[in-house]
Amino acid sequence: MKLQYSVVINAPKEKVWETMLNKDTYEKWTDVFMPGSSYVGDWDEGSKILFLAPDEIGKESGMVSRIKENRRYEYISIESLGLVSNGEEDISSQEAKEWAGSLENYTFKDVDGKTELLVDLISDGDVDPEMLEMSEKTWPKALSILKKLAEKVVT
Repeated sequence: MKLQYSVVINAPKEKVWETMLNKDTYEKWTDVFMPGSSYVGDWDEGSKILFLAPDEIGKESGMVSRIKENRRYEYISIESLGLVSNGEEDISSQEAKEWAGSLENYTFKDVDGKTELLVDLISDGDVDPEMLEMSEKTWPKALSILKKLAEKVVT
């Protein structure tokens, strides 16, 4: 399964990159996926990174991932290794193994001084229809927020 989303942002790709990955602005544009979204770790190639948000009872839930590739201002690939459930990392359960290996790839293209951001979500397995519907609703909203944040003029 492969899903692709894109947005053209009226800002140079360096600004889009920084806005996307800086913790303060990351938490703003990813809030549509799960309120309270954040990350623990860094974006260096090979690094482990946890994408977290509080679940219904306030425990940390999310994804255990690693930065598969990082070409600054050009491309970043995030590979899922498993899940975080009730604050615990899980890379061995059946559910975690179903997520393992899935990728989120971000490509930053310079288009006449603007940036086209391409988001590719790639998974070996079939996507749950509920998850697909959520993706189709939330990714455009998230990218719209990222666009507004990156285009904001700092004075």
